Amino acid sequence: MTGSRALRQIVATTDVHSALDHAAPFLTHLHVLRPTSLIVDCGDFFEGSGYYRLAHGAIEREILLKLYDVLAPGNHGWPHHFEPGLYRLTVCANAVDAETGDTLFRRMRIAEVGGRRVGVTAVIGQQAFHSIPAAQRVGHRVTDPVRSLRELMLAHHHEVNGWVLLSHSGFEEDLKLAAACPFLDVIFAGHCHSDQYGPFRVGDTLVVKGCELAQGYAIATPVGTGWGAGTTRFPDRTSGALPVELSEVTAQIADVEEQLHEVLGQVRTALRHRPLDRRGVLLDLTARLRTALGADAVILNETALRTVPLSDALTLGDLLSIEPFANQLVHAHIPESDRRDLHGLLARLTAQDGPVVAAPDPLPDAVTTVLTTGYLADNHLGGRTYDAGLRLDQAIQHVLTTPGTADGGKQ
Repeated sequence: MTGSRALRQIVATTDVHSALDHAAPFLTHLHVLRPTSLIVDCGDFFEGSGYYRLAHGAIEREILLKLYDVLAPGNHGWPHHFEPGLYRLTVCANAVDAETGDTLFRRMRIAEVGGRRVGVTAVIGQQAFHSIPAAQRVGHRVTDPVRSLRELMLAHHHEVNGWVLLSHSGFEEDLKLAAACPFLDVIFAGHCHSDQYGPFRVGDTLVVKGCELAQGYAIATPVGTGWGAGTTRFPDRTSGALPVELSEVTAQIADVEEQLHEVLGQVRTALRHRPLDRRGVLLDLTARLRTALGADAVILNETALRTVPLSDALTLGDLLSIEPFANQLVHAHIPESDRRDLHGLLARLTAQDGPVVAAPDPLPDAVTTVLTTGYLADNHLGGRTYDAGLRLDQAIQHVLTTPGTADGGKQ
């Protein structure tokens, strides 16, 4: 896995989410670190921008295969970790086959870092796992991370003298994992998108998270009999030429970047030169959708959108960064059990996937079907009844742009 490299440290990225707009410093810096660093990722490297939507993960795959040593699977891009090349790099201690209980991935890797044999493993949290679209996790389930980590340690404690965890669970959950699994030396956190980066010490365990969206990384180094950890950002610009090994990747990025510059329309004056107000946009959209599509009710989750600064014009890149997941709008049944407690339904959706916007508010007692995204319909409602014939990004484009300036959705 590491060949003849003399590794002194571990470098961890997380939640890159296909943020490749300014990829050159990110890629070049990792290439410079690679001879002396075990390069790992804590999940969600895929999905989140137009680069993924247009290239379907090909660019991210090449970056991971060329620069990374160990990967944790995240809820975004879950199927990519089963592709032959990435599968060989992926570890996870608690993702298993739903029937047999066999682990879906190798449970750990052992690497020599700073003269120590270090066991590198990963877990995906329950909430993160259940955020994977239902169709992508058929036949899969997750076990309790604490139990899985303890079992792994007991089986392999004689093979290693250090443990490092790549966690796609959220920072608060990782603090609990550190308390429950004191044999862990370092936990690299992911999934949470919080402003907590650490390093925080829980007993002898360090919990640390790199800055998301390819802006920075976490680092851990053997120090004396323990470990040190910290965070740093990638440089703002690249000094010198890009490595020849990455020329194909950077050419792919440049090709997609050119497509993303296409102008779709002029941004409505009230929305210009400020970050997108997700809730405000969805309140506008749900009202429009009820009228345009004749829906009894509409439910959309704020996390379907990303906050992106808007300028005078809306480009394809802007739109695919705002709605990067290609959500299809669909009509869906509200489960019989939820019809008796619609407030409870909204609370459950919020707990799992973040704040939701519903129209009308409150929902009418007699409502049995709802217009929503395919994701919410498949994961939390009674399944799709039929497609609405409209993607969420197309609807968002009409909300954001001045009438008559949009280009009918050339996407």
